[in-house]
Amino acid sequence: MTRLVQTTLIAAVLGTLSCARAPVSYTDEIAQRRAEIDAYMHSSESPVPPEKRASFPPLPYYGIDESYRVPAALKVLRGEQVLEMSTSTGAPRRMRRVGTLAFTLKGQPLTLTAFAEADDTRLARLFVPFGDLTNGLETYQGGRYLDLDLKGSGVYDLDFNRAYHPYCVFNPTYECPVPPRENRLAVPIRAGEKLK
Repeated sequence: MTRLVQTTLIAAVLGTLSCARAPVSYTDEIAQRRAEIDAYMHSSESPVPPEKRASFPPLPYYGIDESYRVPAALKVLRGEQVLEMSTSTGAPRRMRRVGTLAFTLKGQPLTLTAFAEADDTRLARLFVPFGDLTNGLETYQGGRYLDLDLKGSGVYDLDFNRAYHPYCVFNPTYECPVPPRENRLAVPIRAGEKLK
């Protein structure tokens, strides 16, 4: 095999590999995630009661809007910041304030507190329950959630297109934390999961 033929073959193989690994667009990534969630809702692990799973419809969402995806800087709180967060069943859940996420959404500066379970020693993920002006009208009255993987940089991709309803929306036997007053945004967040 000549060097030219070999180089051409390597280039062709690399070209094929790079095409196979072409980056997925943001819209496609969110759409794929939503399809995975819909499949999960029909699985044996689903929060949907077994007798309702076969006829459970796809979850409704707002349109994917990149303006609801913003960087957020985490200011870590010092000391032990434990609180008893209300839940949908009335039983309080011990949660720890990890820090405050500061971000700007549609030109407005906002903050949300990030939490973890009080006894979570690994702290791999941050839990961000939030309420907004769509609650009780377009989204669940108790608010929605975001989960963030912990990052050493302290800068997070706060993506409301990934906002989801707590499982108690689908099954009242689930105990779901209610966003505290500090995480009630005085703006509508028309992104992520909705009721209809």
